[in-house]
Amino acid sequence: MLIETEATPNPATLKFLPGRTVMDAGTRDFATPEEAEASPLAEALFDLGDVTGVFFGRDFISVTAAPGVEWTGLKPDVLGILLDHFSAGMPLFRPGTAAGFSVPGEESFTDDPEDADIVAQIKELIETRVRPAVANDGGDIVYRGFDKGKVYLQMQGACSGCPSSTATLKNGIEQLLKYYVPEVTEVRAV
Repeated sequence: MLIETEATPNPATLKFLPGRTVMDAGTRDFATPEEAEASPLAEALFDLGDVTGVFFGRDFISVTAAPGVEWTGLKPDVLGILLDHFSAGMPLFRPGTAAGFSVPGEESFTDDPEDADIVAQIKELIETRVRPAVANDGGDIVYRGFDKGKVYLQMQGACSGCPSSTATLKNGIEQLLKYYVPEVTEVRAV
């Protein structure tokens, strides 16, 4: 099995492509070792000690190294864990039970029903134009709300904490949304 790697705009994050589907639907972001307990793979990556983030995309895994950690030393360990996991056909997630289950709080806004057409346009643009580009960089973007001209988005994976994410939001996504949806006045990260 060959696992390819790609650099991302975030120098702390590498994108690993195992050549197969990772997530059948959606994405999953693990920002802490506690969150990673839901996945044997994410937990093994955090157990390396030099990993501060793991993100599962459709056909990739993004791994974020701790500040000061060089990828030259960490990359072989990450590749070893990924090879072992996918070669053994291990499950991506542990079977769940309702005991102790909790969903982390995420900042969301309740959209005004009068803005339904605007919100639909925003979501369509994010889904068709923004998410594919962000996924190419090893991350994801999630719509969180629209309120009085402001669009609230959450960056995940390689995009979370990336030095260029603010520029991506302001110069790329904000300009795109303003062009196609004149009601949009600003885009903010949450």
